[in-house]
Amino acid sequence: MADQYAQTGEDSRPTEIPAIRWDEPPEGPVLVLLDQTRLPAEEVELVCTDAPALVEAIRSLAVRGAPLLGIAGAYGVALAAVRGFDVDDAADALAGARPTAVNLAGGVRRAQSAYRAKLAEGGDARQAADAALAAARQLHREDAEASGRMAERGLALLEELLPGGGHRILTHCNTGSLVSGGEGTAFAVALAAHRAGELRRLWVDETRPLLQGARLTAYEAARRGMAYTLLTDNAAGSLFAAGEVDAVLIGADRIAADGSVANKVGSYPLAVLARYHHVPFIVVAPVTTVDPDTPDGASIEVEQRPGHEVTEVTAPQVPVVGAEVGGGVPVAPLGTQAYNPAFDVTPPELVTAIVTEEGVVSPVTAEALAELCARSPKVTTG
Repeated sequence: MADQYAQTGEDSRPTEIPAIRWDEPPEGPVLVLLDQTRLPAEEVELVCTDAPALVEAIRSLAVRGAPLLGIAGAYGVALAAVRGFDVDDAADALAGARPTAVNLAGGVRRAQSAYRAKLAEGGDARQAADAALAAARQLHREDAEASGRMAERGLALLEELLPGGGHRILTHCNTGSLVSGGEGTAFAVALAAHRAGELRRLWVDETRPLLQGARLTAYEAARRGMAYTLLTDNAAGSLFAAGEVDAVLIGADRIAADGSVANKVGSYPLAVLARYHHVPFIVVAPVTTVDPDTPDGASIEVEQRPGHEVTEVTAPQVPVVGAEVGGGVPVAPLGTQAYNPAFDVTPPELVTAIVTEEGVVSPVTAEALAELCARSPKVTTG
């Protein structure tokens, strides 16, 4: 089997470039992103000078992942305020850039509320902008702290469900430091298991159609010296059948009040497979991903992506014969229609546990989630 074997000792090459950072060069404040569309071929930073540039970065998936989108949204509001643009217009544009990810709108509202509160107190535009930036920075810090607590709670749950270590974990999409102010959500749990010497294998779904697993999770696992193997999404069933999966760990873009989980498309089939094969299916997400205003899975708006992401194979970095860099090679007949939802929804009865920084919910019920949210000041209703 061709795969990546674990390296001993400390993480081999932790990411040097942060996924997001605020910078203040002489020409004015900017938001700097690690362009995730260029990974793993190139580590290139993308500089946003205004909210429209950030909206485009969000829609193109240069910046992505529920927790990081919340941080980006908050910084985007601060950027508009500091540079003297209309804050409410910027907030509306940012909040609507990715409709399924509840963290994005949450981060936007948080910075916007701080801005408005300072103005209501009699502060001037500069003071209000400073308040928005402070709110964004605070959210960034909180997410980093939450990531660490989720990793601890997730590892403890694995040890409880699967005593003895040697875990073989299957993950989907990308949930590491590229989506977080810290080390991520589901990936952070796998990383904690690796550091504890309890990770035998990380199975990495390639995650169609944009291959975040192949491009990003494998990139992070390799840099951390983790034992990992990449597989096509439709090969997961054979792994379960062979008894090669001990647990499934995924993140979430929105968790409804009843415990339904929206995550990158392909997550729901994994939950079905896990239930049939009696394998724990664990969701790891901060409490800010829980949306009490969305009653159930049917109420979650699922983003539809362009069809060319399925009908073409893109070549963003390396020239391919017959295609321009950044273009695509057709793999379907001209005019083929494509069904390309960005997410699917897993019902709560298929979820073994939801791990948050505030606690673990298992079994997953509306009542248990409501109790968890009641304990957390981070969860608000619109």
